[in-house]
Amino acid sequence: MFIDGNFTKRDIAIINGIFEFDIDKAEKNSVSVDFSGCIIVPGLTDVHVHLREPGFSYKETIKTGTSACARGGYTNVFSMPNLNPVPDNMDNLKIQTDIIEKDALVNVYPYGSITVGQMGEKLADLEGMKNAVGGFSDDGRGVQNAELMKKAMEFAKENDKIIVAHCEDNSLLNGGYIHDGEYAKKNNHKGICSESEYGPIIRDIKLAKETACKYHVCHVSAKESVEAIRQAKKDGVDITCETGPHYLVFSDSDLKEEGRFKMNPPIRSKEDRQALIDGIIDGTIDMIATDHAPHSAEEKSKGLEKSLMGVVGIETAFSVMYTHFVKTNTISLEKLIEIMSINPCNRFGIKNEISDGEKASFAVFDLESEYTINPDDFLSKGKATPFEGMKVSGKTLMTMCNGQVVFDDFKERIIKNA
Repeated sequence: MFIDGNFTKRDIAIINGIFEFDIDKAEKNSVSVDFSGCIIVPGLTDVHVHLREPGFSYKETIKTGTSACARGGYTNVFSMPNLNPVPDNMDNLKIQTDIIEKDALVNVYPYGSITVGQMGEKLADLEGMKNAVGGFSDDGRGVQNAELMKKAMEFAKENDKIIVAHCEDNSLLNGGYIHDGEYAKKNNHKGICSESEYGPIIRDIKLAKETACKYHVCHVSAKESVEAIRQAKKDGVDITCETGPHYLVFSDSDLKEEGRFKMNPPIRSKEDRQALIDGIIDGTIDMIATDHAPHSAEEKSKGLEKSLMGVVGIETAFSVMYTHFVKTNTISLEKLIEIMSINPCNRFGIKNEISDGEKASFAVFDLESEYTINPDDFLSKGKATPFEGMKVSGKTLMTMCNGQVVFDDFKERIIKNA
């Protein structure tokens, strides 16, 4: 079996939920599992998920959402604030954290909203929430007012928090709902221009440089965004960013007239896709985030034009990335673990490693196991995924979080059971 670091083969034991590298200390009647041919890695971390509770439990709940996370090999996720009530003060935030404490199977770090009600008019109670959140975001909406964003960044700098930005200029949307590219033109759809994304990123980079705050860009999709972030890093701005598997695998030439291909920002051109891949390779893009965004079947059944924005993918992200990028020798397996586990933890201040004596949080993937993605099998309430029907490798066999098994599919590998 393989672990993180140098990817060396070794046996490990879990005793009372704690990693033990001296397997002789394991009790004789303990359960032994043969994970040969698999990898054991620090639990995956996604800094961008929508768990929908409170307010929209018909789409997803903390329980169903974190069950899906566990199945995907995730032990740490950051939940977005477009909820009801919006977590813009501690009273509203506590409604969410109470549910997390009761129902979450993995570690959930909620974001507080940047503005009251995510309306972009005045700052939320950042001071009151700062010790209870993983950062501040108005995800789902871009902060249109530059001065308000600067004030949020100044607060973040003073309090060592991170601003997690959904970058979208509403004045440039013009009713668009897919990428303003060839597919939109050929099929008479209204397009979303790339400038609506990279314009606000360029604005925020300037503000982040002025304030010296920690700044993270959500769901990068456009080639101009990648270049702006690349240059900002060269200029010393404290900036990181994410992209999602669907932006790396598909271009707008792959679109179908189905809601499962509709998300915000949209899947863009082949040139944009290649720029994202290049950004992964050269380190401009720091991490993979799924933007797991479940909706009801009805909400996603209305085609590209009228379906709601958002797709799911947290149960399949590792398999999709491994199949399309490691098996094709585009990136190494080590690089994949870096962008799906190590980098997000380092950026967001989470301890997450496989070390002797530490509480056990990890995932086991069988790299040789192939399966076809079938949304009917998802643990998430959301079923709309552009990866439906895709054959992939890298099945999750087990996820353990804080010493507890939260997902298992390894019974046929048990070689000794008390």
